[in-house]
Amino acid sequence: MSLKCGIVGLPNVGKSTLFNCLSNAKAQSANFPFCTIEPNVGVITVPDDRLNRLVEMCNPRSVVPATVEIVDIAGLVKGASKGEGLGNKFLANIRETDAIIHVLRCFDDDNITHVDGSVDPVRDKEIIDTELQIKDLETIEGRIARTQKQAQTGGDKAAKMQYEVLKQFKEALEQGKPARSVEFETPDEQKFAKELFLLTYKPVLYVCNVDESSAVSGNHYVEAVREAIKDEGAELLIVAAGTESDIAELDSYEDRQEFLREIGLEESGVSRLIRSAYSLLDLQTFFTAGEDECRAWTFRRGSKAPKCAGVIHTDFEKGFIRAEVIKYDDYVTLGGESAVKEAGKFGVEGKEYIVQDGDIMHFRFNV
Repeated sequence: MSLKCGIVGLPNVGKSTLFNCLSNAKAQSANFPFCTIEPNVGVITVPDDRLNRLVEMCNPRSVVPATVEIVDIAGLVKGASKGEGLGNKFLANIRETDAIIHVLRCFDDDNITHVDGSVDPVRDKEIIDTELQIKDLETIEGRIARTQKQAQTGGDKAAKMQYEVLKQFKEALEQGKPARSVEFETPDEQKFAKELFLLTYKPVLYVCNVDESSAVSGNHYVEAVREAIKDEGAELLIVAAGTESDIAELDSYEDRQEFLREIGLEESGVSRLIRSAYSLLDLQTFFTAGEDECRAWTFRRGSKAPKCAGVIHTDFEKGFIRAEVIKYDDYVTLGGESAVKEAGKFGVEGKEYIVQDGDIMHFRFNV
């Protein structure tokens, strides 16, 4: 399952520093690799203590963690929707992602020039929001022109539904609101809304890049951002990218943990960011565990057993018979599959079973 999060922001807010930290991220006690696909694209391991615990118990020959693809998108400037700076290339790169990590500068440093001359993360946020909204409005107006006549003169129910969705988006965007602020009730409306690939309909995580002294509790810039996004349904994360860069340079897990303790953090901002990105994409994890391999498999929240079987192989979904399920806590507490069976906690589920985060699965199929 290849899903991308795009890192966006104005120039000099810390995007590339954060991306470089992610590229050097050590997945907790295990050193899983970071893979660079292109200069600005990387596949990053999702830190998960549950996988580490399964590895300890099974001592497998192979370990495969869950991953997320992160894209460092070049800094946007005012006027991008009209082609300023990298303009259309920037917007096209965002369109190709599934979610947005929006980095905001929330620190003072006279040695790092701000593109607009002063530090104001709310203003910076609004600059990018405006550029994305302008582009979305262009998309919506183009679709409305093609859909309106068909919806108003014909008996096409689908066209009428689409026209109503487009009108709601247009109204929100003209009020300066992101497309994601519009909620739809029916599956058809939701499906059509997603198929428009609007830039501001994508889920967003705001990352407030702060100095080391603000890494734990934030600062007045962070509070201003928190107030500005309170009605967006978006998440906010505080990260000190400069400090994370120093942590990433340390070789041993123990040294990294000691550094974190010294500044008052339980875990690195990079680990929190990776997990937040995973959650932002509405992803969860099920596991397969044994002597050959312990592996974390990525699936969409709410997926049924056959769909998750298809994550491993399409034949598993086509010929699905049943799913054998062990809850992670039972597996760890009782000491493995045999003990779970003896305790009567080994589950056998059919096609309607909704897989839960952390389930340890074995699929039976016949093709």
